[in-house]
Amino acid sequence: MRIPDFFIVGAPKSGTTAMYIYLKQHPEIFMPEKKESHFFGTDFNSPKFIRDRELYLALFSEAKDERRIGESSVWYLYSKKAAAEIKEFSPSAGIIIMLRNPVDMLYSQHSQFLYNGNEDIACFEEAINAEEDRKRGFRIPPYVHFVESLFYKETAKYTDQVRRYFDVFGRENVHVIIYDDFKSNVAGAYRECLRFLGVTEDFRPEFKAINPNKRVRSNALRNFLQNPPQIVKSFGRLFVSVPLHQKLVKNLTSFNRKYESRPPMDAGLRSKLQAEFAPEVERLSGLLKRDVTQWCKT
Repeated sequence: MRIPDFFIVGAPKSGTTAMYIYLKQHPEIFMPEKKESHFFGTDFNSPKFIRDRELYLALFSEAKDERRIGESSVWYLYSKKAAAEIKEFSPSAGIIIMLRNPVDMLYSQHSQFLYNGNEDIACFEEAINAEEDRKRGFRIPPYVHFVESLFYKETAKYTDQVRRYFDVFGRENVHVIIYDDFKSNVAGAYRECLRFLGVTEDFRPEFKAINPNKRVRSNALRNFLQNPPQIVKSFGRLFVSVPLHQKLVKNLTSFNRKYESRPPMDAGLRSKLQAEFAPEVERLSGLLKRDVTQWCKT
């Protein structure tokens, strides 16, 4: 069986879902239906991560004669173990890293967590300020599925995360995409990614907006669908077929979803976070040999 030979490793909310979908359309690339398998990165645990090797490999069982096989899991970048684990599994793998202004990334991530139930503090500033309490095991949301992701500022310390991949795979085998470039010229960023992967560059997918900001209409319904009481699960197994159950959950989840733009971040909070991240962004600029300090100026 063939195994992945390239990995989109993060960062979250930096265009990885769009890139995954665009690459998946390429005739010379196979990517599984499931994004975010998170087989690697054993320093983190979540019930949503696939940690069974056979289940993980089964994701790629339909690959045929495609030139490249890839997968995408955004917490591989944050993990301190994933780079070495991927290297052991697929020694010649290529790595794709997408990076976004850390302040914007965190604001978007908080909104995503409110949607999926990983977060229960609606105020972004309060959630950011709760980080130290959460590192000590306090103020953890009841339905959290990945506690370490709530250490918001830690997730945005890109420099050491990127350096790990440079050190393990070699800089030449790591392709870094800055979100600003991706957003301003999707076709150009996609073409450069195809060049890195060594596949034909003349294929053009349908470039459309992917993964817009979402909210739930009812937190209670979302929590019920994700964590049904045992009596409901037992009843369902007796009287509802698996396909029908999956269809009901899918339809109710869709009904409970609404798309809306995030309100602008408080200007004072933005300035405070930009100042706090400025030294980190300077370090990243040096590592990448590219000036991204505008992230902390605009």
